[in-house]
Amino acid sequence: MQSYYFFQHPTASHIYVQDQAQREQQPDQEPEFIWIDCTREDVVNRPEAWQNEIFQQCQLRVNEYHLRDILNLEHPCAFDTLDDYDLLIFRKMITPDDQIAAGEQALEKHERVFGLATTPISFMLTPQVLITIREKGNKAIESYLQRIETLITRPIDEQNKPRKLATTPLDLALRLLNNMVDGYLDLRVPLTRRVEFWQQELLQGHRRFTKWHQLLQENMAFQQVENLCEEQIETLQELRDEIVDNYPHLKGKKRSEKQDIMLVRVDDLTSHIERIQKHTTRLRSAVQAAIDLHFSAVANQTNENMRILAIITAIFAPLTLLTGIYGMNFEFIPGLKSPTGFWLMLAIMLITTILLLYYFYRRHLVGRGEKSVIDMLAQQHGDQHMNLFWFMDYEPIKQTVKGTVKGTVKTMKEIEKLTKIK
Repeated sequence: MQSYYFFQHPTASHIYVQDQAQREQQPDQEPEFIWIDCTREDVVNRPEAWQNEIFQQCQLRVNEYHLRDILNLEHPCAFDTLDDYDLLIFRKMITPDDQIAAGEQALEKHERVFGLATTPISFMLTPQVLITIREKGNKAIESYLQRIETLITRPIDEQNKPRKLATTPLDLALRLLNNMVDGYLDLRVPLTRRVEFWQQELLQGHRRFTKWHQLLQENMAFQQVENLCEEQIETLQELRDEIVDNYPHLKGKKRSEKQDIMLVRVDDLTSHIERIQKHTTRLRSAVQAAIDLHFSAVANQTNENMRILAIITAIFAPLTLLTGIYGMNFEFIPGLKSPTGFWLMLAIMLITTILLLYYFYRRHLVGRGEKSVIDMLAQQHGDQHMNLFWFMDYEPIKQTVKGTVKGTVKTMKEIEKLTKIK
């Protein structure tokens, strides 16, 4: 457990920070707010003692149900408010930069789903106190702590020069969340590379794809990232509603940031998470498109194989017919007793094969490659308009038909005149 005290500079308008030892040297000066950083080991090993220590430092009693939520390693993202404090539980994705213990060395086992693991971080907010409960090895929090430790060694007049320090517990909590969310943006490159790998595996044609189980796990991992982002967005939206509806409950008594600034920071966090969510959705769509192309290629190859088999069947069907006829057990078959019958039959078979191959060649089924889609459609269109009454184009037949039509029309007119006279 570490405590950091944020003070208002006596002459300037900025904030400076001190640790517990420096605070004891100035016991009379009241801080703007306090940041108490705790690890899960501090809470899990001695929950009652931890509650007493928190009460001694900031006069805050932790609700028993909230303590259970904090101790629950699999608790989803959530936001809850009480009269004394607000509780925000934010699940952070464990990145390669984190040094969180896993396996047998871990105090508790994190839930790993398809290669991804998350860890909860709890924020307890009051107008004067921020309490964080995190897993040891959280790079986002520890990097901010290192910055605070560096600032403590500087004089109070120079602490706020590189970057302004937080002025309220809410401001500090949003900055810590921003550090964690910014780490998510670094996951886009490895996730994109994984998608490219699966695209190459699916679209390669020299071997059969068999890694469907691994691909399903990858797809479920992307879905897990989307669900996590959705939970985080809903939790931040609840925090935003609390800022809008009950901002005096969160801001400090002496100095505080404007409400609009806090809302802008929450919206910025939400937009970063939405970017990750949309990027993951695009990656899932890319994987699904690769799967569709894979099955389309497999179906096309199957159709090609069936086309080749159909051509072979069509070529050998006449030959099979001829051999079947001359294989019948009749005594009198034309050419059966002829000395040249065998060679004549072979010649007929050869000619038939050549004619079929030439026909398939002219139809672009073998030899010259496939026709374009436009040519095939044009050919089909021409085939559909075949003139079945071609013989009507013969000139004598045309004249006969014309004469018959004229005579019929004349007869119909005469019948109409007689009908009118009557």
